[in-house]
Amino acid sequence: MSEDLKPSGDITTDLIKSNKKIKAKIVAQQDCIVGGLNFAKKTFKYSDKKIIFKFKTKDGKKINKGKIIATIYGKPKAILKSERVALNFLSLISGVATITNAFVKKINNKTCKVCCTRKTIPNLRLIQKYGVRLGGGHNHRFNLSDEILIKDNHIVVDGNIRQLVERAIKKNKKKKITVEVDTINQLKKIIGLKFNRALFDNMNIKNLKKAVKLSNKFYETEASGGVNLKNIKKIASSGVNRISIGQITHSAPAVNFSLEI
Repeated sequence: MSEDLKPSGDITTDLIKSNKKIKAKIVAQQDCIVGGLNFAKKTFKYSDKKIIFKFKTKDGKKINKGKIIATIYGKPKAILKSERVALNFLSLISGVATITNAFVKKINNKTCKVCCTRKTIPNLRLIQKYGVRLGGGHNHRFNLSDEILIKDNHIVVDGNIRQLVERAIKKNKKKKITVEVDTINQLKKIIGLKFNRALFDNMNIKNLKKAVKLSNKFYETEASGGVNLKNIKKIASSGVNRISIGQITHSAPAVNFSLEI
């Protein structure tokens, strides 16, 4: 809220003379998976602790266009001051939840998880990852210290994938180790080493199925790269355990909500 109020506050709302309490409602302008209600509530409470915010649904619920998701009762200046920030939270989190759910429903596969990545907006990663969970997805690592993830550029810089993985295993302090490979030949160089997950990046379906078959008795498996709603079902059919998708956070369409007095 502070970025909306510095340095002089809401100079437009300050023009209003009426201080009589009003009732407002937040309405969904499209079908979606709703998320962010508590964030919206806290935004209104930031302006006035006495505001009454009532939930008409709960986070994670599928709702239809026209659904009233919350009502607000309180002083008009406080409601107007918080309106846009509250709706922004709802739009972003619901957007992430909705697109995540579309991917989850598309594969309809309980053995394959839809996961997010670190392709998030700076300082908003926490709420975007929350939206992923609301949509039925799963969170990948939150930051660089959560687990060891050896990617293509690490391998290019180091020069030897097997030695790099062996070094990770030796230095591992109870952190999971994931190794990204682009080819079957890369996988064969490290197969049997004691790490946790093999990540197959931008592999075609034929190679992906082969990689999964080679890895199954050793590692959890994951696919990434170029995943969309048209090809995710085919990718899941490879038998991979997880599919990581940047689109569900970095390109999630905002859901439209309105505040009506």
